[in-house]
Amino acid sequence: MQNILLSDLLLGFIPVSITLGFIFYWSMSLNKALLAVTRMLLQLILIGYALNFIFASNNAWVITLILSLMLIAASWISLNSIEHATGHLYAYSLIAISVGGVFTMVIVTQGILHADPWYYPEIVIPIAGMIFSNSMNTISLAAERFYSEYHHKQDYVYCRNTAFQASMIPVINALLAVGLVSLPGMMTGQILSGVSPLIAARYQIMVMLMVFGSSGISAALFLIMLKKRLPPLEPIVEE
Repeated sequence: MQNILLSDLLLGFIPVSITLGFIFYWSMSLNKALLAVTRMLLQLILIGYALNFIFASNNAWVITLILSLMLIAASWISLNSIEHATGHLYAYSLIAISVGGVFTMVIVTQGILHADPWYYPEIVIPIAGMIFSNSMNTISLAAERFYSEYHHKQDYVYCRNTAFQASMIPVINALLAVGLVSLPGMMTGQILSGVSPLIAARYQIMVMLMVFGSSGISAALFLIMLKKRLPPLEPIVEE
């Protein structure tokens, strides 16, 4: 696979700069976008070094610790769109991602990819990352839509159903578009590295199935748990 030189990688910042220009002129606020780009750079550079250590360690306890940290981070980030998120919401998110994500991860790594040992880091860590991140995004959308509907005095069942449908739109759109509009990351990466497109397609099917399943299960569990502790409704003030 072709090595990307750092000097060549800098060209990728040309479209990024144009987008930042639009954000600045249309919203007059670059803070969040700049923070996101900066964090992305730092996180990926650090994870590159960290993965070298993790892969070399090949230790079950290290992999378990990494997976736990990934779950905690995912559950925390998933509720960024919710103001004044309480502790029980973070607990619900953690439980939902853990159940839906770990259940799917076990099926994929053990039933499909036959990872041996079970904690084989080159398989478990990338698969877990894709599963947890998509479950995180789905819960984020579900939570935001649920409380938006709930604060407009809709009943729980309506809020739950509407939030679940809204949270699954990106995942369903991805299923509809794959192969027609886009070649997703795993398939593109494998093709670039010389893998047969037929084999790459099988891997991508696996990825799409695990993303759809884990996202749906996690979002559904989160919405079900929300019923236990709904906040009191505040009256809507008409302007």
